Amino acid sequence: MLRYKVLASAVVLIVATVFARGEFANRSHPCIAIGNASVQLTSVPARAQLQVSFTDDPASASIRVQISDSPEAADFVVIDDVDSPETGACGTVGRIRRVVITAETSAAAPVIYLSAEGPADYRIFVHSKRFTARDAAALVVGAGGGRSRLAAASL
Repeated sequence: MLRYKVLASAVVLIVATVFARGEFANRSHPCIAIGNASVQLTSVPARAQLQVSFTDDPASASIRVQISDSPEAADFVVIDDVDSPETGACGTVGRIRRVVITAETSAAAPVIYLSAEGPADYRIFVHSKRFTARDAAALVVGAGGGRSRLAAASL
């Protein structure tokens, strides 16, 4: 009977450790390396340094991201054709800034309007099996610190 109690306790501890860590080890999250730092999407809001949300209303957006038709016209390009993600690609970089995409908008968090039309703070081109345009937009906004380049230029 004591063995079953120890086994049950061990299983509970293992499950708690996995959830406390926040993410499963074999699940890869989109990530980009920038200099000696990186920006990575996470699914756990408590682990994120920046929360972003998306809107379909350009008037309520704080940052506009345009989906570009060509890599030459983009500020940020994601092109890959691999089926499996590179393990540890961002884990080797020094600081990691984590970004989470939330459904709720907040006055303190960037609200992204993603569209094929301009004007835009950032222009992205995405041709990827692992990244969506939303992933890339969240990463580029996270890399920019959540600030609008158009608003900063008008000051």
